[in-house]
Parts: sequence; C-alpha cells; structure tokens
Amino acid sequence: MADLVHVQLARIVKNDLTDKQLIYLKEVDGDRQFPIVIGFFEATNIDLRVTHAERPPRPLTHDLISGVAQSLGAKVDSVVINNFEDDIFYAVLRLIRNGETIDVDARPSDAIAVAVSFRPILPIWVSQEVFDRFAQ
Repeated sequence: MADLVHVQLARIVKNDLTDKQLIYLKEVDGDRQFPIVIGFFEATNIDLRVTHAERPPRPLTHDLISGVAQSLGAKVDSVVINNFEDDIFYAVLRLIRNGETIDVDARPSDAIAVAVSFRPILPIWVSQEVFDRFAQ
C-alpha cells in the first residue's frame, strides 16, 4: 500500500500501577519502532490474544466488532493508523464488502485488539508521515 508502513506488534508493556499501558509497533522490513499509549483493558485483551490464552466464554467488544462485520457480509481486512493530531493517534479498521473498502473510525488500541483476535493476525499499517514522526 502506497505511503503506508507495514508494522507488527513488537511488545506490550503493562504496568498495574497506572491506567496507561504501552504497545510498541515495529516495521516489518526494518528495525524502527514506536510506542502508543493505550488503556489497561485494551492492553490486557491484546496480551491475552497474543499469548494465545483461552477466549472468554462470551464475546468481548473486540469479538463483537468482528462478528457484526461478518454478519453484515464484510471481511475485516486490516488496521491503518493514519493520523496524529492534538496528542492523539487516529486509526481505521479497514473492512472489505462486495469488493468495496470501508474504513471505520477506531482507536488504534481497539483496532489492534480486533486484528490480534484473528489467526493469522491481520495486517497493521501506519501512514508514512506518522511512522517517520515517531519511529526510533
């Protein structure tokens, strides 16, 4: 995808003493990475999915999102972190239905939680501008 950097979830840093957790996204074809601050619930859910822990007996919100998309005939395709403004990262959950791309506004943490609930994990993309601004 033009002007997008393919990234993967590199690590999750959880701290029980604060509500702010970190996830690090690393470029697939390189060594640069950058952190995103997320909430405790999202970090816990992402961590559970990545470590292949058992799914809860009832769907979580991220499971619900996937189920709704599927019920409406859409395929959850990928995550795109597309902007950073006023100290906030912005993302879309990209769906495909009948050959049409539908971008649904989402918090990056929620979109990534959806992505890691799939096997294999769905692709995560970051706009080149955002990646270049924060990558180390």
